[in-house]
Parts: sequence; C-alpha cells; structure tokens
Amino acid sequence: MIAGLESKFFLSEIIGRKVYMKATMEGIGRLSDMVIVETGILPEVSHFVVSRSFGYPSLLLPLDKLALISDAEILFDVTDPAEYERAPTEGAILLHAHILDKKIIDMDGHEVEVVYDISLDFRGGKLYVSEVDLSRRSLLRRMGLRRLADWLSEHAEEDTMISWMYVQRLPEHIDTFKGQVKLNVLKENISEIHPVDLADILEELENNQRMAVFNELEPEHASNTLEEIEPRVQRELILAMGKRHAAKLINARSPAQAAAILAALPTADANELLQMINKESAAKAQTIMDHHDENILLFATHKFMKMPESTKVDDVMTNFRKIARNMDVIMYVYVTDESDRLKGVVDFRELLVAEPDQSLGEIMVNNVISLNPEDTLNNAVAMFSRYEFRAIPITDPDNKLLAVVSYRDIRGIRPRLN
Repeated sequence: MIAGLESKFFLSEIIGRKVYMKATMEGIGRLSDMVIVETGILPEVSHFVVSRSFGYPSLLLPLDKLALISDAEILFDVTDPAEYERAPTEGAILLHAHILDKKIIDMDGHEVEVVYDISLDFRGGKLYVSEVDLSRRSLLRRMGLRRLADWLSEHAEEDTMISWMYVQRLPEHIDTFKGQVKLNVLKENISEIHPVDLADILEELENNQRMAVFNELEPEHASNTLEEIEPRVQRELILAMGKRHAAKLINARSPAQAAAILAALPTADANELLQMINKESAAKAQTIMDHHDENILLFATHKFMKMPESTKVDDVMTNFRKIARNMDVIMYVYVTDESDRLKGVVDFRELLVAEPDQSLGEIMVNNVISLNPEDTLNNAVAMFSRYEFRAIPITDPDNKLLAVVSYRDIRGIRPRLN
C-alpha cells in the first residue's frame, strides 16, 4: 500500500477528495467519511465511506484496498464498485460524522472545547487516528484561510493538539448530532475560555451537562457568559439554577444587560427577579423593558477601543489581550484624531487578515454609520435591525466620538412601530 509522499495528514485535507479505481482511473465518488475501530491504544481506520451521485448507494471500501492517497486523489485497488455497496454497520464510529466539530468535556465535566480537526498517521501498513486538534487555526485552515492559520500558529501561546491516548473509549452507539468525546485529562481551566466562546458551547450541550459546566464558573465569569447566551438557553439556565442564584448573576450586570436577560423570561419570573435585585438597577431595567423613548446614551458604554490612524496592525494584535481587557466593546476599533473626532472603524476580522505593517488608517471604513446623542432606544433598535452591526458609535454634530452602544445591551428589544 502506498500512502502518498507524507505519512501524516489531517482529516479535513482528504474529506471530499475524489476517489478513483487504480486500474482504470475511473472516478467512483468522493470520500465522505472513515470508520474507526478501537483495538489498541490508538484507533485504526478500517473502512472508507465513499459517496456517489445520481442516487447510487455509498461504498464501504476496506483499508486493505487503499492504493494511494495524494494531494489530488485517492486510489483504491477495486474493479467492481458494486461489490462494496453498503452502509457502515450499526454502531460504527465515523470520524467526520461523530467526532469532527463535536464538543469535548473532561472527565469531571469542567472543560468544553471543539474538535476542529483530526490527525491521521500511517504506521506499518495501518492508518491510525493519532491526535485531535482543538485550535481555531485548524478551523481557519479548513475554511481555506491558510495564511491566517499560519499567522495564528506563529503567535499561538500553547499547543492545542491532544493525543488520542488521552481520549476515553467511545460509546458503542454515538449519536451523529449529539456525540461527545471525553478527555481523560484536564487540558486548561474553564475560566480561561472567553464568555462568547463558552456561550456558543453551552448552547449546544444537553440541559444537565450545560448546568454542570455552568455551576463550575466563578460568579463574574458566569454572569458574563449568561449575557452572551441566546434567550432560549438563558431562560432554561435561569429556571434551572434557582431564583436566588439567578438574581445574584443578574445583579452583577448593567441595567441594560439585566433587562436583556430578564426580557427572555416569562413575565412572572422576570417580575420575581426584579424584586430580588438592586432597587436602582431594577428600576432602570424595568424602564428599558417598558419604554423605547429613553435617550440612547443611557444604554451606551465608554469602554471601547479607540486609536489613531497611524497605529500599526501588528501593534494592535500583539497587545490585543491587554488593550481589550475590561472593554465592553471589543469587536471594533474606532479610529479617532487628536480631538476625538471619529475618522473610521476597523472590524476585528479585518485586523486578522490585514498585513502586520499596515496602519489602521489604511484598512478602516471611512463612512461610519452612527447615532446622535438625542436618539432614543427605539432609534437604535431600528438601526441595528437595518444594518446588523454588533455595535454603533454615538457622535455629536462635530463628529466627536461620545460613546458606543453594543447590540448585546439592547438585543431582545423590538423596534416600536409608529
């Protein structure tokens, strides 16, 4: 068996690749998955699942028929594909369907991450699953953003490859959509996962697992994470955790943030929690939920990033953790002059793909949509609905940057029709 020039590769690199018969070079489909069996320390690939078009059934080709894996094609030493028309057996573990993009938790349920890729290795004529890759750079690589992935690799502070030897034996019947992988080791403290990322993860867990992970968070981290979670899951979490605990978390948020969380709850539950939090905060939150004519500055923040046009992209990225600490708005950098007049805005995603020596002035958007200090909450909600921004600056008639309102602070509030 020939495995191409390299003996090690990632699953994402070959999924979807064309499959041919070695003798005739006739195409027979595309690789859609791999079946693994756990016979030793590392699982072995036993079969390849090949999908076909025009309604033909999929093929299940054994490893011993594999002839070549190259950068462009996969060859199998078969003459009649019809002999292999079958589906994987019930209970078979599929790398792509069951493992890739699934959440993983440690044995104590403290940590959750995502398997973005899987490393495979040819050894002694067998193909083994050697590691799981939890890094964001692997996801970028799969999206075709290899240059950005390479940049992240150069600046990464820790290794996110985990040997399969640390992965527990998988259950016999793992579900395609709810499958989870358990690690035997705690890779990093859950407190290091950003609230936005943790919210995404919690939203995909089962209720009991979600609550188990949430209960391990420090109060401030839990409060920040709760704010980022979608309303449906917020409601489930709050109702499951008990009113006293929920009130403590909501009390730690700003009135606008508290209102967004309370708005996701049934009226009776929201009213009960309002009675349990700080009276001043409760009054403001009630005003936000009930009235749209309040001035938008009441919902704005002064904790945002602003920098001069001459600032280099590399300076921002190198010091981003320090710069963004304690900021309420971190998805945009607002570019201002020496008089605080707003010159432009740079989306964080643009920073990621920009050249390090470029200045913010070179990559910023000049035509910035903004709110006026006289605008109301209703104006802001309508503007967010129209433009789908994640934050909108507030400027005075001289274009001086006064504050920024974040979508998360007013989400859940619908524009009132006049």
